[in-house]
Amino acid sequence: MAHTITTGNFEELVKNSGKVALVDFWAAWCGPCRMVGPVVEEIATEMGDTAVIGKVDVDAEGDLAMEFGIRNIPTLLFFKDGQVVDKHVGVATKKQLEDKLAALM
Repeated sequence: MAHTITTGNFEELVKNSGKVALVDFWAAWCGPCRMVGPVVEEIATEMGDTAVIGKVDVDAEGDLAMEFGIRNIPTLLFFKDGQVVDKHVGVATKKQLEDKLAALM
C-alpha cells in the first residue's frame, strides 16, 4: 500500500529514506487521479521494499503541493537522494512509471 505523505512525515519518508521515491499528488475529485491511483498502489505493492511509493492529497496538504509547484493533478514526482529528479503530469501507464523508477535505481 502506498504511504500517505504529509508535511509532517515528508522528511522521514521521502527526503531521508535513502531510497528512490515516487510521490503522486492527487485529489479525490480528480477523474484522472482516480485512473492513476490504482496503478500507483500496484507499484507500491510490488516495489514497496525497494522504493518509497506515496500519495499526497493536495486538498489536505496544500502547503506541500505549493512547495513543489503543483499546478495540475495528477502530478507524479520522482525523488532520488531527497531531490526531485523527474516529473510526470497527467495519466501514466504502469510501465511508464516503472521505467522511470528503474532508471533511478
